[in-house]
Amino acid sequence: EVQLQASGGGLVQAGGSLRLSCTASGFLYDDYAIGWFRQAPGEWREGVSCINIFDGSTYYRDSLKGRFTISRDNAKNTVYLQMNSLKPEDTGIYYCAGQVRYTSGTYYPGCPKEIDDYGYWGRGTQVTVSS
Repeated sequence: EVQLQASGGGLVQAGGSLRLSCTASGFLYDDYAIGWFRQAPGEWREGVSCINIFDGSTYYRDSLKGRFTISRDNAKNTVYLQMNSLKPEDTGIYYCAGQVRYTSGTYYPGCPKEIDDYGYWGRGTQVTVSS
């Protein structure tokens, strides 16, 4: 059974930093991707960033490039999201999601960017940025 555990959220002042962690268990091999999504109060959930655990390719939401960095530690089955220069509009619940990238004999490089492309979800972690 695949499980994802997000942690690292908290309350921070604008301009501060947080590092979120997503620890995965249950994947048989490193042929999966992890995505980070966030949901602000009253808003739709949106994609933030993702990483392919096998090939290391990454994706960032355009508006977050330069402030957020995603990375992985395969030995710890953990993906990190380093968030710098945080703004009040970054406030929300941050979720990590996982999806296998090798199915029916085909490997899919890169990482999915859409919510519907992920089959496994963890509980979110709250990020609050005060002004």
